[in-house]
Amino acid sequence: MKKTIITIERQYGSGGSNIGKLAAEKLGISCYNRQILEMTAERCGIAPEYLENAEENVPTSFLYSLLLSANPARTMEENLPLSDKVFLMESRIINEIAEKEKSFVIVGRCGSYILEDKGCFNVYIYADPEFRVKRAVTEYGVGEGKAESVMKKADKRRETFYNVNTGRVWHDKDQYSLCLNSGVLGDELCADIIVKAYQEYNERFKD
Repeated sequence: MKKTIITIERQYGSGGSNIGKLAAEKLGISCYNRQILEMTAERCGIAPEYLENAEENVPTSFLYSLLLSANPARTMEENLPLSDKVFLMESRIINEIAEKEKSFVIVGRCGSYILEDKGCFNVYIYADPEFRVKRAVTEYGVGEGKAESVMKKADKRRETFYNVNTGRVWHDKDQYSLCLNSGVLGDELCADIIVKAYQEYNERFKD
């Protein structure tokens, strides 16, 4: 099978993380989500919770001039804000994983952009706000009075993070191979569709 990486961007409360995990299990490949943050924390010697807060801050537009440079100057990198250092380290880890593993699923973290030259099958998971708010309350344990606000803030943070780092539009469905409404289809069926589409994609474009 041709090397293909499944990347998943998802709205808050759409279940994208769970769908990615289910799809990976069905395919017998690894799924990376929070593990990237934990690997970064281990290398930095900092608690994951602390880095998670830094990760949420929008990095500077200067970041990718370093990321795409073959040998970024150490002194320049040391002067970056923590949020930029975190993302730079995450990007390196993601690329290292791509070099070692033939295929895997990665949820979020601009994976489709970082790995676009390595053969990606890009997926976007979304759902209507009512469904996502309900899921935040019943599955994530968010209070009913806060769920809508939490959802909007999370979506805005993810959108800004993606747009700033990639120069693209997070919810522009033209850039994805597959877009799925989890509120209509459910997690299990979404995972099955991803698996089937992934297999067909690999067969069509195999070397």
